[in-house]
Amino acid sequence: MHFSALFTHCPACGSEKFIQNNIKSKRCESCGFVFYMNASAAVACFILNTSGQLLVCRRGKNPEKGTLDLPGGFVDDNETAEEAVKREIGEELQATVIESKYLFSLPNQYEYSGLLIPTLDMFFACKLEDTTNLHAGDDVVDCFFVPLNELDPELFGLKSIKKAIAMFLNKGLVISSGESDH
Repeated sequence: MHFSALFTHCPACGSEKFIQNNIKSKRCESCGFVFYMNASAAVACFILNTSGQLLVCRRGKNPEKGTLDLPGGFVDDNETAEEAVKREIGEELQATVIESKYLFSLPNQYEYSGLLIPTLDMFFACKLEDTTNLHAGDDVVDCFFVPLNELDPELFGLKSIKKAIAMFLNKGLVISSGESDH
């Protein structure tokens, strides 16, 4: 559902005179408050093991529960994208990121509680301290490595992730292997 259909009253004064201002905002005719539905920031990580296989996760929650995903999630308030990468990998895989490199971004829509939230998904290549002892946690029910020749973008649930996987396969994005050389 688009935010304009869900938000019918002004969150500042409660007025019913909360009208569409433009495609991404509503304005209150009573108090003048303007609400913008700007994109939320999210991160997703490409992680390869020493065999050149890509780490994928299985989503444990909706949207797209049960489909494949890349590890990652939303950037928290007062957090950089790089900090979000480290936190999300810790939460979802119980692993430590030792290096991350920004690759590209894609727009997406993420459905939460019936509301379509616009997101800007930032993709990173990451190296982990150890790729041999990963444990699924948080909203991930499973994590495993897939040979690149077996990757199918259609098995990934979120549109931006599907597109990123296709870009990765078609353009051969340069991503270094997963483990530290220590």
